[in-house]
Amino acid sequence: MKFGEGVQRGTDYQLGALALFLSVLTIATALGFQYIGGYVPCMLCLWERYAYYAAIPLLFIALVLTSGGQRGPAAAIFFIVGLAFLANTVLGIYHAGAEWKFWPGPATCGGGQALTTTAGNLLNDLQNIHVIKCDEAAMRFLGISFAGWNAVASFFLMMIAFAAALAGREQRPETAAQNF
Repeated sequence: MKFGEGVQRGTDYQLGALALFLSVLTIATALGFQYIGGYVPCMLCLWERYAYYAAIPLLFIALVLTSGGQRGPAAAIFFIVGLAFLANTVLGIYHAGAEWKFWPGPATCGGGQALTTTAGNLLNDLQNIHVIKCDEAAMRFLGISFAGWNAVASFFLMMIAFAAALAGREQRPETAAQNF
């Protein structure tokens, strides 16, 4: 048997792969805006990245399990990833709402900037630090801020992950047995 021969990649795998690709693309875009574009993230922006940091390795594991015919455990992981993106959708809506002044943002929300660890540059860093507030959008594209776009992306990733979980659970036992 050749590598990959006999392995059937069902809808759960395809949806999981799509979720993985979109998760990597989304977090890479956020990091690009930060490190290339110079947009310093606020505390909520950094919290909104946790779902992606957790989802990427979990989705990879779920894809490996699905490829190995272990659709039940993979479906459970897809479901957990869906829950993470559900929470991230809510966090993104909260953040975007704070930016639009629909409700107050967290009182402790400052910047995500790091200070130097050397004493000689500490005073210089303190003089040049710019506090990034959670209730002010750094930029809007099509009228939607980074937080708003994160809420949209997280919602779609949630739907894809839940669909992958459902597709994995709906895999017929006789079809799964044929994969061996």
